[in-house]
Amino acid sequence: MLLFLLGILIIGLGLALSIALHEIGHLVPAKLFGVRVTQYMIGFGPTLFSRHRGETEYGLKAIPLGGYIRMIGMYPPHQGDPEGTVREDSTGLLQQVTEMSEDAKKYESSLYGPEDAHRTFVALSVPKKLVVMLGGPTMNLLLSILFMAILVSGIGLPAITPTVQSVSQCVVPADAPPDASCEGRPEAPALAAGIRPGDTLVRIDGHDIRRWEDVTTAVRAAEDRTVPVVVDRDGERLELEATMIVDDRPVLDENGQAVHDADGNLVTEQVGFLGVAGTPDLVRQSPLKVPALAWDAFTRTGQLVITLPMRLIDVGQAAFGPEERDPNGPLGVVGVSRLAGEVAAADEPGFDLRAKAGTMISILASLNMALFVFNLIPLLPLDGGHVLGALIEGIRRMIARLRGRPDPGPVDMSKMLPLTNVVALFFLVMTLLLVYADIVKPITLFP
Repeated sequence: MLLFLLGILIIGLGLALSIALHEIGHLVPAKLFGVRVTQYMIGFGPTLFSRHRGETEYGLKAIPLGGYIRMIGMYPPHQGDPEGTVREDSTGLLQQVTEMSEDAKKYESSLYGPEDAHRTFVALSVPKKLVVMLGGPTMNLLLSILFMAILVSGIGLPAITPTVQSVSQCVVPADAPPDASCEGRPEAPALAAGIRPGDTLVRIDGHDIRRWEDVTTAVRAAEDRTVPVVVDRDGERLELEATMIVDDRPVLDENGQAVHDADGNLVTEQVGFLGVAGTPDLVRQSPLKVPALAWDAFTRTGQLVITLPMRLIDVGQAAFGPEERDPNGPLGVVGVSRLAGEVAAADEPGFDLRAKAGTMISILASLNMALFVFNLIPLLPLDGGHVLGALIEGIRRMIARLRGRPDPGPVDMSKMLPLTNVVALFFLVMTLLLVYADIVKPITLFP
């Protein structure tokens, strides 16, 4: 139980740090551009602790499920309530939208005086608005890449190593069942050569062995020749000879996976066969693998976000019905915490401290990638909504310049408040649904 709670604590602190750095990604450029920032808060709800430094209040709130910074002047300044703002023939919906917009601008304008009008967010140029609003998601992207780099080059990724895990007793067809008998079959070349489990393959037919892929390449190219094989056995180098056998073996793709045809049948080729299996382990790899890993995580997260409504329907059907949860579907904060606890408390064979640390780092990398992609959704109150507003503002101003017309001014994002409330309500319902599903129909790593 203590290990389970420790796992939850580690992920909780990691998520809190990610949120804090996300908000710093907004805070730093806003202050550099002269915007007056009145609050920097981690969490929502009642304030647990806060301290003023300069003109900004820094604090921690009771519900650590997010954070925010408060900049003055997010909307254009309130211009009073001129007669005719809402016509008598205006529809009820239009009147409500207008009143909501005017109330929001009136409140925003009450937070600062004329002397600070030049220090509002709305007064920034379009490029500066983009820098401020993209600063938070960019911080999460950098954190995700950092965690991936630690995972790839510090912890290692799952791979097959040249250390021999097992030696075949005989040569069996590639598509034979695992329990196929050796009766009447030739002895495997590795067994005949004296290779044992625990040996590390160092050189085959003059080819240095560093990865399992090197073993596959050297063995297949040897065909049916007798070739020297150097192994490391308990720190001692031994030179052996193996007479390879040409046999039907699976064709491998660029990822080392067996190729199947359109009917699902194994595709084979006549190549050299040795008869050894490597040992699975975590292998440190080049940092150059990180960009491809980050791109893969980005595309998978993007696909999840695009299909989020349908996935939430599946979550609801699982939570309130007999269906099982999709293990690759969305998780709430309870589900993520539960997985972290399972990782820390796991007592599975081969799942040692290094594997646990790698899994924790992988979870944090995924969380930060999710925060990056999710905040790019072009809807308020997410950062992407403000980014979209700034882009529209830039396009409007460019068109006005090309047509020789006056500057149309900033986009009034207060007009989007009704939609913002709908989006916020959707996020609230989604959060509650995921929390409930994580409790009654949880996703587990070790069923």
